[in-house]
Formats: sequence, C-alpha cells, structure tokens
Amino acid sequence: MNPMDRAASGFATLGVAEAFTRSALQHLGRWLEDEALSAYRGQILAMIDGGRWDLLLDCFYQVIPFGTGGRRGPVGVGPNRINPYTIATSIQGHCAYLKARREGALSVVVAYDVRRFQDARGHYDPSQPNPVLGLSSRDFAEIAAGVYAANGVTVHMLARGSSAYLSTPELSFAIRYLGADGGLNVSASHNPADDNGAKIYNHLGGQEIPPHDEALADEVLRVTEVASLGYPAAVEAGLVRALTDDVHAGYIAENLSLSLAPKARSARVVFTNLHGTADTTVLEVLRAAGFDVTLEPVAAEHDGSFPHVPFGIPNPEVPQSMDRAVALADEVGADLVMSCDPDADRLGVVARHGGGWRFLTGNEMAALTVHHGLVRRRAVGRRPIVIKTEVTSSLVSRVARHHGAQVVGHLLVGFKYIGEGLRLLDDVGGFYSAEGTLEDFVAGVEESHGVLVSTEIRDKDAAGGAVWLAEAASLAKAEGRTLVDVLEQIWRDVGYVRNTLVSTVMRGATGRDRIVKIQTAMRAAPPRRIGGRKVLAFHDRADAQGPFGRIRSGTDAASRDVLVFELEGDARLILRPSGTEPKNKVYAEVALPPRDDVAEAVQEADAICDELARSFVGLMLQQVGIDLPPWAITVSDLVPVERKQHFADELMPGLAQRLSEGEAVEPWLDDQLAPYGRDGRVLVRAGVRAWIGATAPTDGVADALRGLFAL
Repeated sequence: MNPMDRAASGFATLGVAEAFTRSALQHLGRWLEDEALSAYRGQILAMIDGGRWDLLLDCFYQVIPFGTGGRRGPVGVGPNRINPYTIATSIQGHCAYLKARREGALSVVVAYDVRRFQDARGHYDPSQPNPVLGLSSRDFAEIAAGVYAANGVTVHMLARGSSAYLSTPELSFAIRYLGADGGLNVSASHNPADDNGAKIYNHLGGQEIPPHDEALADEVLRVTEVASLGYPAAVEAGLVRALTDDVHAGYIAENLSLSLAPKARSARVVFTNLHGTADTTVLEVLRAAGFDVTLEPVAAEHDGSFPHVPFGIPNPEVPQSMDRAVALADEVGADLVMSCDPDADRLGVVARHGGGWRFLTGNEMAALTVHHGLVRRRAVGRRPIVIKTEVTSSLVSRVARHHGAQVVGHLLVGFKYIGEGLRLLDDVGGFYSAEGTLEDFVAGVEESHGVLVSTEIRDKDAAGGAVWLAEAASLAKAEGRTLVDVLEQIWRDVGYVRNTLVSTVMRGATGRDRIVKIQTAMRAAPPRRIGGRKVLAFHDRADAQGPFGRIRSGTDAASRDVLVFELEGDARLILRPSGTEPKNKVYAEVALPPRDDVAEAVQEADAICDELARSFVGLMLQQVGIDLPPWAITVSDLVPVERKQHFADELMPGLAQRLSEGEAVEPWLDDQLAPYGRDGRVLVRAGVRAWIGATAPTDGVADALRGLFAL
C-alpha cells in the first residue's frame, strides 16, 4: 500500500471518531505532497513505517488551536505541532488581522523564553533529518519577525546575541509603553521542555477574548501563503528594531511603584527562576525594592531543558519544583522561597512556619495578596475592586467582602478575562456588578498561581505579587508571626475554604476524543449525587440564559465548556477541559463558616474535599470506560491516565508479587516507570502510599515499598 492507504488502515485500528481520522488524512496528504513541507517528509514516513498511529494521528488530526493561553503544544511535525510552518502561518494571520482592524503603520513587540527542542520524549526517528530539532524560542521569534517585516509590520525585540529575555508580563508592559499594535511571546509557559507556543497580544497588552480571538484564528486558517523577508533582511531594512533599556527600566519602576509598605523589608527571600526568565523580573524587582534575596544558583542558568527541575516541568504549582531552593533557604536562614515558571507570570511561594516549610497554593497566595492589598491601600470614600476567575477559591471573595470590596468572581478561566475587566473599568467605569475606575482596582487573581496588581500590565505578573507577599511576610515577621499565621487568622475571620484540583491527562487524538465524550456525557446527564452529597444545582456555562449570555463564537463555546455542580454542605465541583494542555480539570471546594479552632476546620474540610474530588474523578472517567481505584487516582496529575491504569492493573500487583517472593525489583521497577516521566518514583509516591493504606499488605511488602519510594 502507499503511505496514505497505510495511514488510513492504521488510523482505523484506533477506534477514534471518524471526523478525526478524516481530518488527519486530509492534512497528512498535503504535508506529504507540498514541496514547501518536504523537509518533514522523512519523519512522517518513519512514523508510518513504524506503525506509530497514535502519534501520527495526533500530529495531523487538527490545526493546533488557540486556547486560554494562545497556541501552545509539543514542538514537532504536522499542523497540530509547533514548528516553523505553524508559527509562520500564525503570524501571517496575525498580520492580516491587524491590517483589517488598525490603520496606518503597524508595530509589534516580540518576546521569547529559554526553550530549545531536544525531543526529550523520543517521538522522532534520529536517523531521519529533523527540521525542528534544536530550534529555540529565539529561532521561532526570528521566523515570526521575518513574517511581520514582510507584511510591513515593524518589530521591536531584543537584539540577536542579547543574553536577556523578555518575560510575559514585561511584554505586556512593553506593548503599552511603546504604543505598539500588538505582540507575540514565543513560550509554552510552565509546560514540559519539548513544548512551545505563540501567545498573541493586542494593543492593550492583553490577549483577545471572544469573539475577537476567533476572528484572529479564522485569519490564520485562511492563510495559504506566507510572506517572509527573513530575519537578517528585516533588520537591514529597519523593520526589526532593538528594544532599548528604557523599556526594561520602566517595567522595573512600575513594579517598584506598587509597594504598599516601603519600610517592610525584613523578610529574607531565596528565589529560583527554574532556568527561566524571572531573574530579569522578580529577582531584579525584589532586590531593587530593598529585599535581601539569594538566587538559587543551580537552576539559575537559562536552560530550556530544565535539567535541575524535578520531573523536568518548571511549574511553581508543583511543590517539588522548589525543593532545592528550600534546602538553600534553610542554610541561609531565609523566611520565604519564591519561584516562577519560564515566562515569569506565575509565582510560587513556600513560607517558613513552625520550624518547617509550608507550600502556599495558588488560592492561598491569592487570598493573602488580596488581604494585603485591601488592608494597606483601601482609599477613603472609594469601594475597591477585586477580580477573580470562577475556579479560584471563594476564600478570595470572602476576604474581599470582609474588607468592604466589590468582587467580580465568576469569570471564565484565562487571565485575558481579567485584562478585559481592566479595559471596561477604564472605558465605561464598570465590569459586571462592579462600578468604579482603574483607581479602584486592587488585584486580579486566579488559582493557577496568577496575580496582577498593576493596571499598566494586562497579564499576570509574578513580580508585583512577589513584592506584596514579601511585604506581608515582613510585616508579620515584625510581629513574630509568619505568612501562614496571617493565613490562619484570615480563616478565623472569614472561614476555612479547602480547594483541591485534580487533573486527568489524556494525550493524543484518542485522549481528545475521551475529553469531549466526558464533557458531553456529564452535560447530558449530570449526576444527582456525588460522593454521597446531593447536587443542589447544576450550571452549564455554555447556557445562553446564564451570566455570559449567548455564545459569541467557537472560541467562546470552547472557553465556556465549564460544568458547575453545587452540592449540599457548601461544596462545589467544577469540570472543564484545559485550553492549553490535553487534560480535564476538576476543581473541588468545601467551605466552612468561621470558627476559632482552625486545626479542626482544616482536618474536617480537607478530608471531605479530597474525597469529593476523587469520587468525582472516578465517576467522570467511568463515562469513557476507565475504572480506576481511588488509590490510583492519587498518583501525580503529571502522569497520564493510561499510565495510572497501568499503575493499578500491572505495576502495583506485579511489584507486590515480586516483593513477596523476595525478588530483586529495582531494575524491573525503573523499566516499568520509565514511560511515566522523569523522577518516576516520586510521581507515583502518593499512589503507593494510598495503595498500602487500601490493601494492607504484609509488613515485609509494606516496609519494602516504603524503602523503595522513600515514604
């Protein structure tokens, strides 16, 4: 058979929706026939020859979409991957979008992070030419600059050879500072090392919301030819201009101006940029503000393979990402550890407390940030405004209302919606139920460690949040307290709220099919009871009768694919597919009224919330024929569902049997865990602990497991 027929036969064995295979074959035919794409042909044929149908289908079944964070995903071959073709067509479409909406000379700011594609997942044939191997974010940025220039759009970016980087928040600031018409950041934020992406920004320094983002996506889909001047020629023509030092100085000055307690500088900080760009933002800002900051040296080097980050995933939402910095903080006697993802928009914090260290969740950081902002800056005669997404803890709303603030708390996921709130406050003096101006804005927060406290930036910015939290820690330190003490007092004042997030990674076209089926099934027949609790109300955010009105575009429909279940006992569950990663996300919350005994409240709500989350995930997965025991669900959310199934069905039974028979298991175990990802034993540690509790193995097996997994 010819390659196309072999691919069609291979796809037929996967059992996915016919629409996926039909679309994949259409795209595959073009990529095999188009001479402009001939550099990819060897890798495509190698996938066909190797019968790698799952990978091939995932590479070709769709054009990589725009999600809540823009266009993001694995670097690789095909239209559903980040590569020179998908970057160039994205930028050609952006040029058309800009020209249709803005008159006169156009300019953009282009930024990039530290990434370089090394095929860490081993997806591609090393014996064949690979046009994406070794491509860095800077390489993609130069490709984009050449396309912008060929379309007459002036590009502002760092000069070739510069050792600096431009983070997401600084890009947002630079667009506004320079009066540019838009911007681009080549980054995959906190994703694994082999991913990259294109975040496209508007003239306000934010990302477009529906329906404008769909208009942009439509322009990209209409692209049939790409004009490119090439980076060197674009520079020579004066269409690529080096960013000047005043832009960076202005960004630093803006964050310094946000200080609410300029004399509160006693908290000592250890900071880790996790090999990313935040040494040019958070580190500089904190030091310029007067804080004593020690940079963790091992992960300080700009390195897109993230070699010294556990699991290879530079995400401050993952507590282990800060383990090395916490050890250093013990050595130097620091009070706080802070970290950022590679594009410096998300902030991680670990606080010293009670002789040890306490990781702060994104929801807890959001509540502390809002508390600090309202206590320190509430203006007489004005009603401050706090903005948050719906999946962010109701603790934030409780804190805001406790201090007399207005709250817009039901927004869809994506910081672009918070940026839109700032635009409306500026333009019309109101945003949903809140009335006021930009002067009333205190903070915009989201549970995924995103904070914004400046009105001159329209995306999350870790630097401003870092200043406020370091100040709050300093003020607490002066009273002999810690940030955790402040948090516990908040719970006493407004009540304790437990939030649990469980993600179920389902990769490839098969995974995408499952994600769609789960949403469809749960929407069509929402459960009446979850985890033994009655569902009091069900909200489908795609409902035209709901708070967001009619569906305005396909991108709006995608953003509103959110299902909310209100349960008895002041609990709720929210289900949505991620807009930028192949996963479902389940957000569970249990809220209690104020009580003096915080420890009792924490124990009660945590147990209820975690059980609700596990029950719901199990129910959700059953919709697509996946039956995981509760202990397998506790395996790290970084592990795909099919690996969790392997953990339940094969790894733990096989490991227990080998241990009971006295066999040497370490080589076998490491081989079994290799597909789980870097640091496999750490990834499954919680699942092993839960398995021991659920199955009560012999003392010998239990002790051996504790030794193998450092329990």
